[in-house]
Amino acid sequence: MKSFELNLDGLVGPTHNYAGLSYGNIASKSNTAAASNPKEAAKQGLKKMKALADAGFKQGILLPHERPAIWTLKGLGYTGTDAAILEKVAKENPAILSAVSSASCMWTANAGTISPSGDTADGKVHFTAANLNAKFHRSIEHETTTRMLSAIFNSDDHFAHHPALPAMAAFGDEGAANHTRFCAEYGGPGVEFFVYGQQAFNESHPAPKDFPARQTLEASQAIARLHGLNDSNTVFAQQRPETIDAGVFHNDVIAVGNRNVLFYHEQAFVDTDNVLKELDDKLIGTSLIAVCVPTSEVSLSDAVKSYLFNSQLLSQDDGSMTLVVPGECREIKAVSDYLDKLAAMTTNPINDIQVYDLKQSMQNGGGPACLRLRIALTEQEYQAMHQGVLLTDTLYGQLNEWVDTYYRDRLTQADLADPKLLIESRNALDELTRITGVGNIYPFQL
Repeated sequence: MKSFELNLDGLVGPTHNYAGLSYGNIASKSNTAAASNPKEAAKQGLKKMKALADAGFKQGILLPHERPAIWTLKGLGYTGTDAAILEKVAKENPAILSAVSSASCMWTANAGTISPSGDTADGKVHFTAANLNAKFHRSIEHETTTRMLSAIFNSDDHFAHHPALPAMAAFGDEGAANHTRFCAEYGGPGVEFFVYGQQAFNESHPAPKDFPARQTLEASQAIARLHGLNDSNTVFAQQRPETIDAGVFHNDVIAVGNRNVLFYHEQAFVDTDNVLKELDDKLIGTSLIAVCVPTSEVSLSDAVKSYLFNSQLLSQDDGSMTLVVPGECREIKAVSDYLDKLAAMTTNPINDIQVYDLKQSMQNGGGPACLRLRIALTEQEYQAMHQGVLLTDTLYGQLNEWVDTYYRDRLTQADLADPKLLIESRNALDELTRITGVGNIYPFQL
């Protein structure tokens, strides 16, 4: 049966702003309080989506969430009209207002973890929305994410949805940013690779000292159980604690994989040799191709600054692979030189480098890999999902017009208290659900 990988990119929301909310994410913190351009951010993302769709890759969107999250502020005890609530929280605690206004759901690699039907015990595609409990501004996403994924993948015959894990540090889950699937063919059996930062119930186990480990082994194991996976098709690996402390807050900042290829930095994992051996031993019908970038060629600091590994690795029909990287990779000489060397190698399938301008997202700490959620589907499963979110020429045109209509071209922290921004955002999302046909998924619609 024909199968392929679908990429669902997060459409940047109308409240895209730079609040520096993500401790441990160097880019996010370094641009705190800068003015953002939501319109440009959304169009940069759309341009990349369209280019990949035109190149023959399956491409769709996930919708922005409702922001500012008035329902969250009400849950914190704020009362009155929406405008009064915004005014009061802006005066009393502007940091909370920044948090409930964040457009961080644009980074859909954190939306959840997906196990394709080729891996699961019941032969269905399984979805678990990430609890994202390490950061307040992201911990409020999973309910809307679950509703959205359930609306898009709404066939009980093909899809199974699970609620987010318990919202506590011991089960901290950051979704597909710490999960990669390796396989010979997308529709066949694969090996699911879960990368964690620490063991919550083993205090003697190594852990980072400066920045938090956002993914626990216990969370990854729980998702594997929920999805009907087993020891033969799972590998659990620890991220190097020193690497997390260097600003590598997710595995997708230091490694990316596709099919049977793992592209990773020398300092990505603890016990790398055994991790690679286990992946290779468990792969069916193919062998693992491990492409290691040595520290001597690309330092850990340059890897973080450039987001070299926060890239998309995509398979062409002829078996070759395209690496989609942010423009920053060409601004750092060591990284740019390595990319030229990589494309010339004959020992792996990566022979095409595509560079995209995603500066609005990058300045907030997210590159191409952050912006997309990957889902391996059979043709039958693809046809069973909601088609209104799949990128076509018509939808691309509609989305650009929609952005032009509803988005501002400049946004500061002070603007977040403007009740007009809330109204603009709700009107935009109401129209977007009509354009895509996903139905009522937002709190203000329920």
